[in-house]
Amino acid sequence: MKISVTGTAQKIAIGTGFWGIIDQNGNNYRPINMPAQLKLPGKTITVIVEKVEEGASIFMWGIPVKIVSFTT
Repeated sequence: MKISVTGTAQKIAIGTGFWGIIDQNGNNYRPINMPAQLKLPGKTITVIVEKVEEGASIFMWGIPVKIVSFTT
């Protein structure tokens, strides 16, 4: 199921670091395929995502998602 998320892109400094999206309600999303165009800390973005099932992950943060499309 695809969902629309509007929030800010953030570089998360946990472990080796990764990019996340924090939406307007404080929900955390961890894209597995964050495009370079979105890697701008604090930039408001809108993405269409699909939740993904992940095996074990070292990143204990956010809901793992795949970005299907986006706008900035």
